[in-house]
Amino acid sequence: MRIEKLTVMAFVALVVTSGSAYAIDVNKKIAAPGQMMVIWSMLSEFCSIKDWHPAIADCKESKEGDATFRVLTLKDNGGTIKEKLTGSDDTSYSYEIVESPLPVKNYSAKLWVEPDDRDPGRTVIHWDATFDANGKSDDEAKKIISDIFSAGLKSIKQKAMPPEETPAQ
Repeated sequence: MRIEKLTVMAFVALVVTSGSAYAIDVNKKIAAPGQMMVIWSMLSEFCSIKDWHPAIADCKESKEGDATFRVLTLKDNGGTIKEKLTGSDDTSYSYEIVESPLPVKNYSAKLWVEPDDRDPGRTVIHWDATFDANGKSDDEAKKIISDIFSAGLKSIKQKAMPPEETPAQ
């Protein structure tokens, strides 16, 4: 009985002293008008993020051996984020952050599209990430990434909206 009690106490002490024991997840999605492959054509190029994310001023893609990287230049302060493409298929890509001013580490994300089951004329766009906070609290880091994803998804939806018809004169 005493050994079990010591084991439980040791485990509790380990959890308390190790800080955040679990990675943070951010999972965002939005439905946008348009067929899935039309929407995906806006997103599928690794550097197309500069065309749809309001915080990105520029994107430069490069190869290092067999690996593909992008360096994003931020509009606000000209800072940069270096990301590595870790996988892709016909409707998704995955990447990880290599260098960044964002308060995250061990960051890995996926952007993908799928048909909207409720409306064949719409597409659901997903953007998910897993990471650890770095230099900020878990809540602060989660809010920053969540806000970045929300701004990007809203911008994609706006770009997917059909142009308003010109009123007859």
